[in-house]
Amino acid sequence: MDSTHDFVEKIHENQRKADKNKQNQGNGRPSNKLPSKKHNKSNS
Repeated sequence: MDSTHDFVEKIHENQRKADKNKQNQGNGRPSNKLPSKKHNKSNS
């Protein structure tokens, strides 16, 4: 029974991490997505 509980806890932890990563990447909240880098043409 202990191993089943540990297995479920590990799955839940992985889901929380995946949700957090999704939000940090802006997929879950596009308004919080970091702007992409733009090339500076003035130096070329």
